[in-house]
Amino acid sequence: MKYFARLREQLGPQELRPFVPGQSLGQLRDALIAQGGAHAQALDRSQFLRCALNQQMAEESALLADGDEVAFFPPVTGG
Repeated sequence: MKYFARLREQLGPQELRPFVPGQSLGQLRDALIAQGGAHAQALDRSQFLRCALNQQMAEESALLADGDEVAFFPPVTGG
């Protein structure tokens, strides 16, 4: 997983984390939030976040497959 903008500041640039193939991006986000701590604060549902799956914008309903790259970022990310 990769994080951008303020999420990078809170969680670091990336992390390797196993997920369940067939799980949706939204379910992955909820699992990360359930961990508590920095993940719960950074990915909280009160904040609108964008998702990308394999470098393509994706909805939270998109399903994950083994080896996928996931990214989370705020809606406005500077270069």
